[in-house]
Amino acid sequence: MNAYSLDLRKKIVEAKERGMPTAEVARTFGVGLSSVKRYAAAAREGKPLAPKKRPGSKPKLDEAARKLLEADLEERPAATLPQRREFLARVAGVRVSDSTVSRRLGRMGWSRKKDRWVRASATSS
Repeated sequence: MNAYSLDLRKKIVEAKERGMPTAEVARTFGVGLSSVKRYAAAAREGKPLAPKKRPGSKPKLDEAARKLLEADLEERPAATLPQRREFLARVAGVRVSDSTVSRRLGRMGWSRKKDRWVRASATSS
């Protein structure tokens, strides 16, 4: 789920400060009661309302690796996951597992059919 925008958070706090009941603010803006209470408390304490950075580490396969994979898929559609993993290690210096490569290819819209990789949309008949 994506974080609520800073603009929406400010409007929620403003409505609450004008004296609107918490439940009504939540209904009006389509957010949960807890969110209204959390934003109002943060505003009272002088804390920023901006969304926090999402937790977790950066993805190992960035945009450059995606472009390399895309080019490799076009050039060698029959290459296996271990071959693609070795390709990424050799060319981009990125060491990842076969599973990581497979998930990334799936997100890019590629699917393994018999002995080659194809665009997932090309498999629908």
